[in-house]
Amino acid sequence: MGLKKCHLLAALPFFLLCSLILNNGVEASHNVHEDLQSISAENVKDLHRTGYHFQPTKHWINDPNGPMYFNGVYHLFYQYNPKGAVWGNIVWAHSVSKDLINWERLEPAIFPSKSFDQYGCWSGSATILPGNKPVILYSGIIDKNNTQVQNYAVPENVSDPYLHKWIKPDNNPLIVADKHVNKTAFRDPTTAWLGKDGQWRITLGSRKNDKGVSLLYKSKNFINWTKSKKPLHSLAGTGNWECPDFFPVSIQGTKELDTSVIEGDIKHVMKISLDATRYDYYTLGTYDTKKDKYIPDKGMVDGWNGLRYDYGNFYASKSFFDPSKNRRILWGWANESDPVHDDVKKGWAGIQLIPRTIVLDPNHKQLLQWPVEELETLRGKKVELINKKLDKGERVEIEGIPAAQADVEVTFSFNSLEKAEPFDPSWDSYDAQKLCSQKGSTVQGGLGPFGLLTLASEKLEEYTPVFFRIFKDQEQKHVVLMCSDASRSSLEDKKGMYKPSSAGFVDVDINDKKLSLRSLIDHSVVESFGAKGKTCITSRVYPTIATYDNAHLYAFNNGTETVEIESLNAWSMNKPQLMNH
Repeated sequence: MGLKKCHLLAALPFFLLCSLILNNGVEASHNVHEDLQSISAENVKDLHRTGYHFQPTKHWINDPNGPMYFNGVYHLFYQYNPKGAVWGNIVWAHSVSKDLINWERLEPAIFPSKSFDQYGCWSGSATILPGNKPVILYSGIIDKNNTQVQNYAVPENVSDPYLHKWIKPDNNPLIVADKHVNKTAFRDPTTAWLGKDGQWRITLGSRKNDKGVSLLYKSKNFINWTKSKKPLHSLAGTGNWECPDFFPVSIQGTKELDTSVIEGDIKHVMKISLDATRYDYYTLGTYDTKKDKYIPDKGMVDGWNGLRYDYGNFYASKSFFDPSKNRRILWGWANESDPVHDDVKKGWAGIQLIPRTIVLDPNHKQLLQWPVEELETLRGKKVELINKKLDKGERVEIEGIPAAQADVEVTFSFNSLEKAEPFDPSWDSYDAQKLCSQKGSTVQGGLGPFGLLTLASEKLEEYTPVFFRIFKDQEQKHVVLMCSDASRSSLEDKKGMYKPSSAGFVDVDINDKKLSLRSLIDHSVVESFGAKGKTCITSRVYPTIATYDNAHLYAFNNGTETVEIESLNAWSMNKPQLMNH
């Protein structure tokens, strides 16, 4: 992201990823444009606005905060600038829904108003306390130096079905950084969990020198909190940790678990948002309740090269437990990839991605993510393609639905793995994005590239390909690369336009010679789920030709091995009935 002043942590492994934003030496997480923060949008431009994703009618949004399910209603709180289309003037905006799809906007739940948050109400989480009492913990900014403290808020009337108004009691702040904590990198409290000793626990994101830290705090009454001597987790060389998330997942996979489930047939997930890279990473592991310590599983890669929720534009995510369907739901934010001044002109910036369910993969090595089932209620007209062969260089158009606002599920099959390209041992096995940029959709391969061309113009001046390419390493194991390549998504090439070749490897057994892909296409965003959610990639794109009715959708193959579309189902996607947000 563009920086006003840049500070390199000496031990960070990639010097070009200099994304600790400092203003007068103070850490913050967003590029600050004070001159643009309060320019209200007079005319909101509809071009590139999404049809079925969550976004306000105008202005800037970022992190999803404290999502929760309470008394039959889903609540989504989110960071919002009510005055402009860039980061600043942040409040906790509030919307409610009965189905995670149709949302009603309410007045902001929390906004700067007291000494303990007068310079900002930053991210946090919600916890349902015994007696069915919801409480929000959030980070307040108390001065111009970005000093951060942890506050709480409670509903004014808990019997109000929508919890319209929230109160910030005068005994805030609850937690203040001690002399051993960096008070300007001290934020984003998690949903609390209850220990066997009857004490509540939360963790906060922070850093100590170059070490990312997940600080641990404990309380018997949710008011008086004590910092544990040792953090829940930490890792050198990763810089500041933001928006940590810590929760259990069921090994059996039949139903998911409340955050306070800390024993049994479970694994724990530790998610961190790395300030330096702007990606969300996670590990699976064990929570040692006696030592209050999280231990990643053996073989887990922690930090920069670890597993990500999403290998594209996806950050500051937050999960919550939905007791109505015994599932855990994940919200993530996608920023714009166009220049800041374009955001000001169009009057809006940022979307929330489609909420996803998350479960443990049966291989116990990663999570699986999938759009919530409620999204399917928006499906309209359906078109199908069955048993269609694609030889080298062939593509077929998926016609009959509006390609700019669609949901596509496809299964590709192939007769042989013999033509898989050799995986060069000199390639970085962690750097899928670099490999994707070198081996794009137009570079002929053996087995692949094959996949979809989304948001494509008729003559392919613009398109965003989502595709697979299969390699074979020196041990004769197959390596599956998945790409969502925005490099040719737009003819617009102005300074500040970010068009990355996003990519991740897919840990999947392809002995059955099949690969599946689902893409959610919505004007300026393409969310893709490879192999039933093993690898997910989100791209933000801004086509100039492939817009509205001029957008096309194709399936293609540029490998020498013939690929068959075993089945393809594509739906037009309707707009939600209530999108007053």
